[in-house]
Amino acid sequence: MKLSQSFNSAFRKFAYFLSSGTHSNLNGIDYLSLYGEEPSAIEQTYVIFINVLEMDDAGTVLNANYAEKRATDFLRNYCDKGFTVQPPYEDWELALY
Repeated sequence: MKLSQSFNSAFRKFAYFLSSGTHSNLNGIDYLSLYGEEPSAIEQTYVIFINVLEMDDAGTVLNANYAEKRATDFLRNYCDKGFTVQPPYEDWELALY
């Protein structure tokens, strides 16, 4: 089975705005250097996005904005220790498979 067009679109949008440094949830956060210097932080951001993303039986993404928020909150906290993620992450959100 292939991933749905809805998933493809949600993931592509997230990847574009994250890697271009223009994600609206990260305004004012200098994180682009992490791509070369601390790739595990970027990996964890994508992991959270994928783990939180929900789809219905037809493959339609149901919560892209929420998944982006959870993922970008991780990166914001990584770069700005004064930022607190609310609610705190659950283990399943952070799990690397």
